[in-house]
Formats: sequence, structure tokens, C-alpha cells
Amino acid sequence: MTISILTLFPEMFHGPFDHSIIKNAIGKRLVKISYINIRNFGLGRHKIVDDKPYGGGKGMIMRVDVLEKAIRQAKRLYSLQSKEDVSKKARRVILLDPCGKIFGQKKAIELSKVSHLIFVCGHYEGIDARIKEFVDETISIGDFVVTGGEIPAMLITDSIIRLIKNVLPENVVSEESFSNKINGENYLEHPQYTRPKKYKNLIVPKVLLSGNHKAIEKWREGQAVEITKKFRPDLIKKVKTG
Repeated sequence: MTISILTLFPEMFHGPFDHSIIKNAIGKRLVKISYINIRNFGLGRHKIVDDKPYGGGKGMIMRVDVLEKAIRQAKRLYSLQSKEDVSKKARRVILLDPCGKIFGQKKAIELSKVSHLIFVCGHYEGIDARIKEFVDETISIGDFVVTGGEIPAMLITDSIIRLIKNVLPENVVSEESFSNKINGENYLEHPQYTRPKKYKNLIVPKVLLSGNHKAIEKWREGQAVEITKKFRPDLIKKVKTG
């Protein structure tokens, strides 16, 4: 997989992506991350990428012509490097914007199977609405505001990369929250414990020390159901009973 990130601030990504799982995935050549500086496609000597909004208003709006050129460059570079034409199904151009659909694990799984992802990171007051004619979908990470699209791009990239084959052991991924299936439904992960057995009168549940794997599995399923019912009932369509 190749992930192309279109941003005004490519240096923001180096810290988060130079550690842990993402660094290992890049090192194993399971994923390639490239950065395209939107500023390079700016207009004039000063490389202008934004302008005042038509109709008036506060802030500056990123120009559609500048961003569309950056998107075309990302596609061109991928074709040159991979030496293949990518179908629309194998490539997704994603705009990160509060107006998009909320990102979740189902979408992460879907995107982890794509050959080429292009993330368009907005900044300033917003982006010219015509940009939506040049992207495949718009995604939001939640009902709150952040400074730009860079942090959402980091979050989504992390969630996708850990799902790519051979990045993590298959059993690790299958037991995580939202991948933990019980009766066909996705549940949050059960509680986890380690040493010491007792800390300030807080004791590890006895069943986990019993060595009875059947009883442990039953306890974990029950805990996953209860936690999900309490904190994320929206995830459950049909709760296991009995």
C-alpha cells in the first residue's frame, strides 16, 4: 500500500510516523508513505494557496485549483513508481473535513485493502467546496474541531496500517476492540490484567488465575458484552442473552 498525504505541513508527520508499528511497517516495506507539500503548487512567487471567501466572511479559503494540481501529482507519482495504472476501486482520494462521514473500524478495514490512498489535509478557514468534485469521499474523525487535516490523517493512517496483512499477528488484530466478534456482533475488548495480583486492595479476578481456559473465555465474552452495553450500546444490534 502507498499512502500519499497532501499537506501544507509535511514535517508534522515525521515524529508520529517514526516510531512503533508504523515505523516497523514502513521498514518491512508493507506500506509506503509519501508527502506532497501543497505549497509547491501555490500561485506566483509567494506560492499562494488560499484566498478570501466569495460573499465575505472570516478567514481564508484554500484554492481548489491548487489542491487539484496536488492530487494529480500524487496520482502521477504513484503511477511512475508502481509502473501500473490504478483503477478507481484500488485508489481512494479522501478529503478530511468535519462535513464528512464519521470514521470507524468498518471504514478502516475497507481502506486497508486499497492499493493507493490519497489524503487531502485542509487548513485555514476551509477549502473551496468544488474540491469535492475531485475526491472520492469525505471523512470526519468526530464532532469536534481541530486545526487542520493533519491530525485526522495521522489517526486514520495508524488505524489502517495496523490492519494490513503481516503488520501485526492476525490473532492480535482479531481480539482488539471493534474486531472482537461475539455472535456476529462487534464488541469492545474485555478488561486486561497483569502482575501484581493485588495492588492497594485491587485484586485480579480469580477466574483469570484458574487455568480453566473455557471459563476464562466465557468470562471475557461476558465482560465484553457488559462493557459494550454500558459504554457503547450503539455498537450492539442484538445482545447475546442467556
